Amino acid sequence: MSGYEALANAVILQAVRDWRDACRINRSYPENFAEERKRKDIERFFRSDWFGVLTNLDGRLLLRKLQEEQA
Repeated sequence: MSGYEALANAVILQAVRDWRDACRINRSYPENFAEERKRKDIERFFRSDWFGVLTNLDGRLLLRKLQEEQA
């Protein structure tokens, strides 16, 4: 794995962790609009062209799987 691939994977994994954390915090504190905004920003990242530049993964599918995990 090249350094670029490792960095891209790390960015995506951190986004997944941040998304899960934002969901967890939002469940406990629904009035925490900052976490809700953070979650929505990350969801936008998963659907973005930039996500497609970083990886061959389907960001929309990844987001759907994460949402199913939270259900």
